Amino acid sequence: MMFSIHKLLIATALLAISLVHAYVVNSDDSLCKSEIYCNGDVLHTIQMAKLYNDSKTFVDKKLKQSPQETVERFHEFMAEHGDNPSRDDINQFVNTNFEEGNELHNWVPDDWIESPAYISKIKDVTYRDFAKNLTKIWKILGKIMKDEVANNPELYSIIYVKHGIIVPGGRFLEFYYWDTYWIIRGLLQSQMYETVRGMLRNFFSIIDRYGFIPNGGRIYYLTRTHPPMLTSMVKSYIDFTNDKEFIAEALPRLEAEFDYFQQNRLQNVNGYEMYTYGAPITNGPRPESYYEDYDMAQRYFKTDKEKFKFYVNIVAAAESGMDFSSRWFINNGSNNGKLFEVQTRSIVPVDLNAMIYFNAKTIAEFHNTLGNTNIVEKYRYKAQKLFEAVQAVLWNDEYGVWLDYDLINKTPRPYFAATNLSPLVFECYNTTDKPSIARKVLAYINRNETNIDRYPGGIPNTLLGTGEQWDYPNAWAPMQHWISEGLRTLDDQTATDLANKWTKRWILSNFIAFKESNYTAMYEKYLADTLGGHGGGGEYEVQVGFGWTNGVIIEYLAKYGHNITAFS
Repeated sequence: MMFSIHKLLIATALLAISLVHAYVVNSDDSLCKSEIYCNGDVLHTIQMAKLYNDSKTFVDKKLKQSPQETVERFHEFMAEHGDNPSRDDINQFVNTNFEEGNELHNWVPDDWIESPAYISKIKDVTYRDFAKNLTKIWKILGKIMKDEVANNPELYSIIYVKHGIIVPGGRFLEFYYWDTYWIIRGLLQSQMYETVRGMLRNFFSIIDRYGFIPNGGRIYYLTRTHPPMLTSMVKSYIDFTNDKEFIAEALPRLEAEFDYFQQNRLQNVNGYEMYTYGAPITNGPRPESYYEDYDMAQRYFKTDKEKFKFYVNIVAAAESGMDFSSRWFINNGSNNGKLFEVQTRSIVPVDLNAMIYFNAKTIAEFHNTLGNTNIVEKYRYKAQKLFEAVQAVLWNDEYGVWLDYDLINKTPRPYFAATNLSPLVFECYNTTDKPSIARKVLAYINRNETNIDRYPGGIPNTLLGTGEQWDYPNAWAPMQHWISEGLRTLDDQTATDLANKWTKRWILSNFIAFKESNYTAMYEKYLADTLGGHGGGGEYEVQVGFGWTNGVIIEYLAKYGHNITAFS
């Protein structure tokens, strides 16, 4: 009899929990199925107790026993405490059943060298010392997974990979997909070719397992990917090392990712097939920001359908890498708004479509290198069709630049975002008419309402200050790199001079902040309106590390340091 009552208490508690968040949608298409790290009663109850300032803290913990046993213990816990356990009770449950992840060993890559060849070519002794310090940061950010993770993967949220990784730093102690492109660029200049090969092979293994690369190296990121930069990473490696034998190993994975985007991210836009961020499914709130997403949905939306749409769009914004920004707000057709007004799925992004064009073109080039002539035309055709779509839908001759497209209001979005210039770096423009493109793009840059040359600390990601981290006044290393390197593809002296000016400014701003941190900190983001100021805003404090910042400055010093002098 006592046993039956106990069972009844468990069932009652579970029913109460499920009614609280019944609208959270679980999709059979999602690879994120863990009842602890991805969705379900355990995650909901613990994250809603707000035990930690950062919701990511809980989902990065390790289980002390199997997931099944943990869930059973949770059911017993809820039966004992009813449907409303106290915060202290929940904290005790977590402490009893979870522990710190500790999945990673610190790792100094075998190919790390103290003074890569490029450093001796840097003109300014101050910047030479800067470069030597940046090289040391690879040793700090280098991690390799413990055998325990491979042997007992079900106890961790981290996704096991065999080879060492370079993490971004700060709270980010796992790989992040698009971050890795700029990290790899810096590693190549640092002569760490074996490290790069290993990181690329990690990604190959993940595509083999899941069919795509998630946002980051945790199972709770399996609801989304990131900007598809793997093809760019492989091309960077091959261009730098001339290791053409690697193409055969890479190609099946690059094609698999291309197919994934074609099957899951295509929309019809004015008769053209184009790509948007995010899948039209969700598991509900992002596990690593569960409380924040759930609370926002509860406060601003009444129906399950509205809440589901919000979750889909906020996950899509996270997939874009720009989480979060006014770039994704549609409020009465404008980019003004708050985070709950995010509409990422309804915006056709310039960068994603230019990037996938580049991927198709590069895959065709790789097949051509291997002599697979029967496949070359297939990808050239795909590239050409997307090129036509980008020019027809996203190029705006009035502004002289590419603009994101609003699918709700059927109109271009005439707001500056650093990504408006991204087709340059992917050469997704008419390269036989560079003088005309250069003239129009430079005019756009100097428009009164744009004028992005006026900022002393770098190019802001947008010109609208919302408090979100991918908005003004924050400036980010990857966007500085995209824009400056993109301008250089125009073979126009004015554009090149501007790129050189911005490159010099970005190096100096990073160096000033580094010096002021007592030569210890590279930051995730910086301030556009302050030379040497590091950024803020968004869901968490500014992070120190920092992988892609390190990579961009190393590449800049390697390529341009021979004629750049600090403070002049």
